[in-house]
Amino acid sequence: MSRNFYALAATLAVFSLIAGGMAFVPSGFQPGLPTNGTLWKTLSLMMLVGALASALVGIMTHLFEQVDRRSEERRLADRARRRKL
Repeated sequence: MSRNFYALAATLAVFSLIAGGMAFVPSGFQPGLPTNGTLWKTLSLMMLVGALASALVGIMTHLFEQVDRRSEERRLADRARRRKL
């Protein structure tokens, strides 16, 4: 599950870099596209914040999955140990 969030974070980060680069391209190279650099910078910032939030959710999900897995392993080990006694 956390891999999906990591992939989303990476995708948003790449698109954020592209949008940030578009802010510095002269308007002659992008006919029909918004030429206002502020729009590209704002879009880039929003995608970067989304990427950071997605990475945070991915990290937290991974941590909780790890805790869940370890507690399950500990529970099974305790059960096996009790059966041997």
